[in-house]
Amino acid sequence: MIFTGDLGAVGSEILYELLGRAGIDICKKHSDCGLMIFDREAQDVHAGGSGCGCCASVLCSKILGDLEARRLRSVLFIATGALLSTTTAQQGKPIPSIAHLVRLEAPEKTE
Repeated sequence: MIFTGDLGAVGSEILYELLGRAGIDICKKHSDCGLMIFDREAQDVHAGGSGCGCCASVLCSKILGDLEARRLRSVLFIATGALLSTTTAQQGKPIPSIAHLVRLEAPEKTE
């Protein structure tokens, strides 16, 4: 699986489109932590939540447990986030972003 921090619905679609141009389809192997946490139908979350908060919540509550139980074998975990600055936003400049990629693997079977 590939997990991103909080690209949300908009960012996930952009990711699929950009990778699709290169002939890469990750739709069935990708989940976005922000989309996993929030119910966009019932909650007014607009595009999503905090990338770092969504990443930490899903990693600790689901992904690590699934790896330990071997429901997942290998995960690419991409903690995404925006480097927000009130000054940058007020000046109308683009918001820089950051992403840290970590590969996590299930522990070896012990018998």
